[in-house]
Amino acid sequence: MKFGRFAKKYITLAAAAMLTVTGCSANANDYKPNDQGQEVVDVSGDSSQPGTVPSGPTILPGLMAIGERYVRDDGKMESYLTGEWVDAEIAQRRPMAVMIPNNRNALPQYGVSLADVIYEAPMERCSCTRLMGIFQNYGDLEYVEPIRSARHYFLQEALSYDAIYCNWGLAETYVSPLINSDYVDNISAGVKGIDVPADEAFSRDKERQALGWSLEYTGVMTLEGYNAAVSRLGYSTDYPTKNYTFPLPFATDAALAEYEDYPDITEIYPGGDHNQSSANGYSELNPYFVYNPEDHLYYRYQNGEPQIDEYTGEQLAVTNVIIKFVDGEVLDESGYMNFVVFGAGDGLLFTNGKCVELKWARDLAFDEDLNYTDDIYAQTRYLYAENEEEEVILNKGKTWICLVWNKYKDFTIYG
Repeated sequence: MKFGRFAKKYITLAAAAMLTVTGCSANANDYKPNDQGQEVVDVSGDSSQPGTVPSGPTILPGLMAIGERYVRDDGKMESYLTGEWVDAEIAQRRPMAVMIPNNRNALPQYGVSLADVIYEAPMERCSCTRLMGIFQNYGDLEYVEPIRSARHYFLQEALSYDAIYCNWGLAETYVSPLINSDYVDNISAGVKGIDVPADEAFSRDKERQALGWSLEYTGVMTLEGYNAAVSRLGYSTDYPTKNYTFPLPFATDAALAEYEDYPDITEIYPGGDHNQSSANGYSELNPYFVYNPEDHLYYRYQNGEPQIDEYTGEQLAVTNVIIKFVDGEVLDESGYMNFVVFGAGDGLLFTNGKCVELKWARDLAFDEDLNYTDDIYAQTRYLYAENEEEEVILNKGKTWICLVWNKYKDFTIYG
């Protein structure tokens, strides 16, 4: 399927990203699991050569990544999204990727804390950010609110998990070619640009409407409606799918990924603090994370206050924070953004109170004729900046991934 009107610009940016990142060559894109297990590395300051975890729970010397998943006698299995032991039924449940607004007028949010992975990226003219929650272990969650529209770069990231993509609205010119293709299973409200709507999953919050909320912030997706739509549309709910071939690498139960020789970092401002000189998406609410060494979690704040999920009443908190620096540009007069999530680039991993400089790499998702390929499902690999043959290992738990435009890379603050 053709990439769309902005394919040439996108290809140019992606190619530039590949060429300008020092050391990120085609070899990095060839770094994939072998047939016996997942590549693993020692994460001490002196990293050893990659090894292989055989099938099953074998623990090799040093800190290793989880290899092939298996079901324990108690029915538990390590999640592909968090590495945590969960019921096998949950670990083998195909996740959903849900679009959630994060601008001031949309708050509060309901259900976002139950996402296993959260993506955040700037929106039009970098006026604010939007979130995409990847949900698999969502327990008795009844609904997610508010629900917002699709952007192509979020959808491209969702496909790296082969998640079922959920949205209400879209930037039609840029999103329709992909969301309506055979590569995507989507649960979308019936609006212009959606070929196969799933309106049974969506409703309006009458209370918000009565209080005068803007209509775009009153959308609700119920899990009952979502499941009904998935069943009606015949989407597979098994996981991992044949397309999900490169799960995020998490440390085994043998040890915490301590990164002892790396800098101590307790606060992270993806878009800088209130003193930044121009809008970069993150500047509307100035979000930041604060590390708590007692539970090894990064607690999320924005607008100077804890960011609370009104569904649970809890502050958002994750085990890992990744900053993914990406090339980008404004595509049209409305300020629609393009961020290049394929190719290669710089990044930062924050885990266990430490900071590790990264190079990220992800296979290009289209061929020389600008047709999509199965590489649209490729997962991003996060490699050590000082040794791009070895992949960093995350600690077990939830992960927050911030896309930061390279134009504003210097605004990112941590210390």
